[in-house]
Amino acid sequence: MKKLLLASTVLAGLTAAASAADLPRRAAPPPVFTPVPVFTWTGFYAGFNAGYGFGTGDDRQAPTVVVVNGASGLVAPGTSAALGFSNNRSNTDGFVGGGQIGYNWQLTPGSGVVFGVEADAQYVDFGRERNRFAQAGAGLLPGVGVFNPNGLSSLDYFGTVRGRLGYAFDRTLVYATGGFAYGSGGGREFGLPNSSRDEFQTGYAVGGGIEYALPTDSFLNFFRSSAVTLKVEGLYVNLDQGNRNNGFFATTPAGAPVSVTSPGVALVSGVTNSRRDTEFAVVRAGLNYKFGSY
Repeated sequence: MKKLLLASTVLAGLTAAASAADLPRRAAPPPVFTPVPVFTWTGFYAGFNAGYGFGTGDDRQAPTVVVVNGASGLVAPGTSAALGFSNNRSNTDGFVGGGQIGYNWQLTPGSGVVFGVEADAQYVDFGRERNRFAQAGAGLLPGVGVFNPNGLSSLDYFGTVRGRLGYAFDRTLVYATGGFAYGSGGGREFGLPNSSRDEFQTGYAVGGGIEYALPTDSFLNFFRSSAVTLKVEGLYVNLDQGNRNNGFFATTPAGAPVSVTSPGVALVSGVTNSRRDTEFAVVRAGLNYKFGSY
């Protein structure tokens, strides 16, 4: 009897196992899909740059020399003096460096049109010897103001506020840029002895460049920004001086302007009726930290 019960139990177990094997197996859950975020240039950015600047203007004009006597009101009666002004743009190349901030908008993520605005401020280490003044003979009367009649000035800094328009090929952006420019440096007014004060200038800047966005986990991403971008850019900057002095090269102690046609003045050489622009080109590399959308 016991053998019969044991055999029945074994048979029932085998039958249940066989039935379970015939049942459909439960399918494994599908893998979770995590979409890769599409890069966009939209967002605020800030960074710094460094490069090289060089003058693009004509530096071959001869110095301007005028001789004045007491009738000019610049020297004492019965005396005379020679005044010489350099018209050369010497030392118009050197280091340029500074920082920039801006904002981009990209119309479609991935590849597409990008437009934005950028402002920058730059230190300039060239053009310090462009304005030279020499005097021979009698001393000028106290209160006389002397000006370079050709309006040359050096440059200590400049800045721009520009629009940018380009096309992004995913993480590579090619763009053109242009807008307002300003700068200041040693101006065209000479004190005694041979000093000059700053003269603020305005004009425009145009150029273009290429920018590439590194991965978010780049070792350069010190500020945990959404991206770090590297750029190479070229700019042409023209700080327009115009033709505004009309030959004036000095003022009397009373403030009256003196030109080459004034009594007691003789033009020996050079020109005194034009003011040339401060124009130069800049090639620079930059690093930006982008904040906002990925």
